Amino acid sequence: MDQHSTAFKPSLRLIDATMIVAGSMIGSGIFIVSTDIVRNVGSAGWLIVVWLISGLMTVMAAVSYGEMSGMFPKAGGQYVYLKEAFNPLSGFLYGWSSFTVIQTATIAAVGVAFSRFTAYLIPEVGENVFLFSIGNFHISEAQVLAIAMIVFLTYTNTRGINGGKIIQTSFTSVKLLSLFGLIILGFLLVKHSFWQENWQTGFHAVQLEKSAGQFIKHGNWFPISGTVLIGAVAAAMVGSLFSSDAWNNVTFIAGEIKNPKRNIGLSLFLGTMIVSIIYITTNLMYLNALSLDQIAFPGGDRVAVAASNAIFGNAGAVIIAVMIMVSTFGCNNGLILAGARVYYTMANDGLFFKKAGILNKKAVPEWALWAQATVASILCLSGGYNDLLDMIAFVVVIFYVLTIIGIFVLRKRKPNIDRPYKAFGYPFLPGLYILLGLVFCVFLIIFKPLYTLWGLGIVLAGIPVYYITVHNQKKQIRIE
Repeated sequence: MDQHSTAFKPSLRLIDATMIVAGSMIGSGIFIVSTDIVRNVGSAGWLIVVWLISGLMTVMAAVSYGEMSGMFPKAGGQYVYLKEAFNPLSGFLYGWSSFTVIQTATIAAVGVAFSRFTAYLIPEVGENVFLFSIGNFHISEAQVLAIAMIVFLTYTNTRGINGGKIIQTSFTSVKLLSLFGLIILGFLLVKHSFWQENWQTGFHAVQLEKSAGQFIKHGNWFPISGTVLIGAVAAAMVGSLFSSDAWNNVTFIAGEIKNPKRNIGLSLFLGTMIVSIIYITTNLMYLNALSLDQIAFPGGDRVAVAASNAIFGNAGAVIIAVMIMVSTFGCNNGLILAGARVYYTMANDGLFFKKAGILNKKAVPEWALWAQATVASILCLSGGYNDLLDMIAFVVVIFYVLTIIGIFVLRKRKPNIDRPYKAFGYPFLPGLYILLGLVFCVFLIIFKPLYTLWGLGIVLAGIPVYYITVHNQKKQIRIE
């Protein structure tokens, strides 16, 4: 069979699409980031508010994307929406950012999280076990394991959509059931409940003392209010939004979903709602199982391990390690499966490497999958992926805001196009998301300028790349 004669095969049902939404969202964040949130806002009430705002923003964005997915049920998702709403440059900048930071850095970070928790069970693959070192550059067993995971999942997804679908549905089902079980047992089995003690802090916001921009462990707490509180909430939401991200990955694979006009929008709503409920109830469980001080300062900054130890005793660390291994494995499968479809669509528009636009005999973009794996593996070796968190959150939210603005643009420019779904609560809820997203980004620039400006710089660096690509494309057409 000729590679060029194949096409995407619609083989994913609503349940499969929903599992891709939920599975891509739940990685390692929910097991870790509440620690940093408590250090920023310091009370039980504000911890839950941060997760509520993040959940609200995520669901609002997802149901808004439902309108776009019904209008343009094509592979590429957000890249296509931006191109249709604005121009090819805006779509390209999203694809460029996805390839250089958003998708690939997230894959790297999730891969290393898998390695870190595997080291609980197999210490020989820890971050402190080096294969070799050259000066200050080290390659650890953990980095190699993360790359091996990425390579394995990439290979599996080159063999066709069905393999990736089976991994995604099975692993996501296991981690959803495991999280529900952890939440329930966190209220039933703990020997001492901190619920009343923690809620005495109510909504009295305090922040941990800092030195050189870093929180001082067991330092003093200071009351915060006004713009400082807003900035603290924005900084705290970096972790919760990162934990809630990647829900839009299902839009990238529209060409492989049965009845995409219906099922993409519905899967976006169901997946984000399920995960948002799980995240909020998990944090309520933390407030029952641990004191606020224990949430802020758990061993190794792993709040879920501390909670699991309070529930299961000494076996807690092993139980959480296995849960996170399952969670991150399934999460990365969804990220890897979906991301390559963006580069495939860009390539067919002449805005990416030509080989990325070719499907193999299994009807998947094999070259694009391996290109994505290569960049993600390099980021694993960089060792700096944790510092990318602020940058990823800023860039992701900027593009979400632009895409939702696109709904308003398309309502005016293309009022008669078929819309199987319409954005829920339009124009109020999409407008509210735009406002919240812009406030988040502005305060992130003010309070965490270094990495957010680097993120903006990477996006803007795509502008000359776009014009060079378009120029070369036109030149090639003239030659032919």
